[in-house]
Amino acid sequence: MIKVAIAGYGNLGRGAECAVKNSTDMELYGVFTRRDPASLKTLTGCEVYSMDDILNHKDNIDVVIICGGSATDLPVQTPALARHFNVIDSFDTHAKIPEHFANTDAAANEGGKCAIISVGWDPGMFSLNRLYAEAVLPNGKDYTFWGKGVSQGHSDAIRRVAGVADARQYTIPVDAALDAVRSGTCPELTTREKHLRECFVVAEEGADLARIENEIKTMPNYFADYDTTVHFITAEELKRDHAGIPHGGFVIRTGKTGLNGENSHVIEYSLKLDSNPEFTASVLVAYARAAARMNAKGDNGAKTVLDVAPALLSPCDGAELRKRLV
Repeated sequence: MIKVAIAGYGNLGRGAECAVKNSTDMELYGVFTRRDPASLKTLTGCEVYSMDDILNHKDNIDVVIICGGSATDLPVQTPALARHFNVIDSFDTHAKIPEHFANTDAAANEGGKCAIISVGWDPGMFSLNRLYAEAVLPNGKDYTFWGKGVSQGHSDAIRRVAGVADARQYTIPVDAALDAVRSGTCPELTTREKHLRECFVVAEEGADLARIENEIKTMPNYFADYDTTVHFITAEELKRDHAGIPHGGFVIRTGKTGLNGENSHVIEYSLKLDSNPEFTASVLVAYARAAARMNAKGDNGAKTVLDVAPALLSPCDGAELRKRLV
């Protein structure tokens, strides 16, 4: 059995707890939290420990699933933990992935551990599909659309703005752009032309709403390149109208084959998710299995999903996979 620890216990951590419970080859060692462990009630009743004590448990854990936010948690937590544990994270600030990879790689190699970063559905499953489609149709162009759905990373980034009590952010594909891509005409689309961002924000009492709106709309890597709408609502409205965390999206590649590019092709991969954090956590758990297996064979350093053989994600052995899936 692969012994798994979860670091952080928000929506993603709870999703990981459920995914580990449903894995026949995994055992949940416990949850590590920055909160008072005695105050935390988990879904499965597993052990809860203080994050400050995690190094005292290193000999009992095969892999740690880090469930913090990309804005401020993971850039610090992942390299720090990768010195001592095999780790998985869901870092999703695309522009900063090379930097995060380098920092984590140095730490994981120092500790002789395997760290798989930026795991989820995008980056993650969508990354794989972009690679497969580009390799098959080199003479082409790919497009990624997200939504309509709640982005956990963008919602978390809004909540870090001073004066914000809570928030949900919806990413919405522009229908005209999606239709143009599916037509196979390979349109040139700017970031702003492909998506809208809609934010529902609960402000703290007395907060400067104009400042909050401006900070959101001008936030680099999150909102600055998009048409963004900010709605200020009450906590009651947020709970009533935005309690769910759905998401999804599309990876589409259009390309040409033949001696003179006479034949056109469209590859499309799509997801429709009732629960963004639960699906993301399920991907994290599959890659946690891979990290433990890779490190057991002496593979160290940082990885992304592009570096992991698909068979390592499954609890089944090669013979069964070949019989059922090939």
